Amino acid sequence: MDIITLPDALDLEFDYEIDAYHYCSQEEITKQYIILNKNTFSFLTEGTKEVIFDDASFSINTSEFLLMKSGPCLMTEKLSKQHSNYKSVLFFFSNESVLKFLKKFEIEKTNKQSLQSVYAIEYDTFTKRFSESLLDILKLSKKSQQKILEIKFEELMLYLTEYMGSNFLYSLIEHNNNKTQKFIETVEQNRTKKLTLKELAFLCNMSVSTFKRTFEKQYSESPIKWFQNKRLEYASHLLKEQKRPSDIYLEIGYENLSSFVQAYKAKYGVTPKQHQKS
Repeated sequence: MDIITLPDALDLEFDYEIDAYHYCSQEEITKQYIILNKNTFSFLTEGTKEVIFDDASFSINTSEFLLMKSGPCLMTEKLSKQHSNYKSVLFFFSNESVLKFLKKFEIEKTNKQSLQSVYAIEYDTFTKRFSESLLDILKLSKKSQQKILEIKFEELMLYLTEYMGSNFLYSLIEHNNNKTQKFIETVEQNRTKKLTLKELAFLCNMSVSTFKRTFEKQYSESPIKWFQNKRLEYASHLLKEQKRPSDIYLEIGYENLSSFVQAYKAKYGVTPKQHQKS
């Protein structure tokens, strides 16, 4: 499988703790295997973006931006319908930068909310101006860029801490060393998504064969059978909300309606339409 490592693949001149890059593309990508070597803000300006991490996933348009923890993820980028472009300003920063910030400003956790690997944040006037200012900074010499970006990093983090609390900062630097718990969280979080075993294994940082062995050890059945049952249970939930079978079979991972109907009847003893009428 092709894996892209960021920011390495962008051929930045130097490996700084904090850096920015204006990314523009006229090609769409779907579930690209991405490894982030640094934490990353993705300030989307044109197109749409979807990211899937081990414990959370988001799909955004230009009304939001993403904060992503370093590590593996699946990324989809779609072009804007108006201009046929995809554009974002990427703001990279290391864990060391976060630790320095927390120490300098003596910031502690605000609450016991669960930590996650990715956050979708709605633009407001400040964050919109901030992302636009990065484009101006990128026009300067590299030496000037670095000095200003260090200040801009603190500015953004102080603002978001006031707005969101400080937990998001700790989610970037704290690691879950319990591999079993992390594995189960990844499986449960993505149980209704249309992910292949190869994609799930990538999110778990495993080979497919290791993923299968670990899965069968934890769940006492094959991943294919387990995920099929979970997706059919999700289909049953959608049908209760009066969704039509023809509208949901793709969403839960079936290539055609007839195979979905056949699998549903094998599990529940009735077709999806009959289940809705009962």
